[in-house]
Amino acid sequence: MNKKHFEKGRGAQLNVHNRFLSEVYEKRDDFLEFCRIEGEAPENIKTEFLPIFPKTIVNKVTSPDVGMNYSMNPYQGCEHGCIYCYARNAHEFWGYSAGLDFERKILIKKDAPKLLENHLKKKNWKAETIVLSGNTDCYQPAEKQYQITRQCLEVFYKYRHPVGIITKNSLILRDLDILKKLNEEQLIGVNISVTSLSEDTRRLLEPRTVTNKKRLQTIQTLSDNGIPVNAMLAPMIPGINSHELLKLAQSAAAHGAVSFGFTIVRLNGAIGQLFTDWIRKAMPNKAEKVLHLIQACHGGTLNDSRFGVRSKGEGKVAEQIHAMAKLAKQKYFANKTFPKLRTDLHSDFKDGQMKLF
Repeated sequence: MNKKHFEKGRGAQLNVHNRFLSEVYEKRDDFLEFCRIEGEAPENIKTEFLPIFPKTIVNKVTSPDVGMNYSMNPYQGCEHGCIYCYARNAHEFWGYSAGLDFERKILIKKDAPKLLENHLKKKNWKAETIVLSGNTDCYQPAEKQYQITRQCLEVFYKYRHPVGIITKNSLILRDLDILKKLNEEQLIGVNISVTSLSEDTRRLLEPRTVTNKKRLQTIQTLSDNGIPVNAMLAPMIPGINSHELLKLAQSAAAHGAVSFGFTIVRLNGAIGQLFTDWIRKAMPNKAEKVLHLIQACHGGTLNDSRFGVRSKGEGKVAEQIHAMAKLAKQKYFANKTFPKLRTDLHSDFKDGQMKLF
């Protein structure tokens, strides 16, 4: 690794240009390089938490291949710093870069619980699973301070409404009490992301996330409490973690996961530039090989935006990964299924309490 030019503790190593802005007002990366040379630590590399006030919180998911119809995100931007994260591109809509800005300018939606409650009380709303973290992790470090996700879970329980969670943070166990209450009425399903069994790989790909061991322990604890867990072994990056798929699936099953899913990495929008810059600094000896393998999965490019194909990939490299996944399901997840959440309870709790008549 070229340590001289590697920003420790961050995934992205630069701020790429925001495609929605016609002008650039500062040369942040020149300033950061100056600080490195001079041995100074600029204050503006610290994480900022910025309150925003959206009018709604529940989003209709129009992509047909995502596996969810509705999502909500208490936070925009994510301090975890996963270099491959597709959500980075969304930060450009707020006027920021998908690079370092995404990791250190976190937008906080303090009104999320109230907005959610307003949504669930609508007369024309028919209960359907709403997924926390359709974009950024609802249990990222900011949640420890703001507790917006916990407040939202309390709203879901109050109105007996089904909710899904996607996270890679063990902080979810803080809310085991409310998760157990939701699960008693079959209203909760959890997806835990595990991308590698190697801590060296995890530190590079996802610099501010909890260890792989803690993630597996989190799956175990949730499962021990009867809460259904799907392991998200994603993304599979050929040349970095794809060779681990079988062992990842085995470990997830051994810790109680009832199913697993995976995607093949695609580097859409600004992510292609960020990932290319990152891997040439973080893994210079294998950078070109990995980039070529990713391209082999997407018709010679780093990204394929076609629904139904974009996350599956094509070609021999992708076929090998899919073959491993098929074998993993046969060996470790035979006769296991992720349960369907209940939607029939919500109509009796529209006003926040059980209707007696």
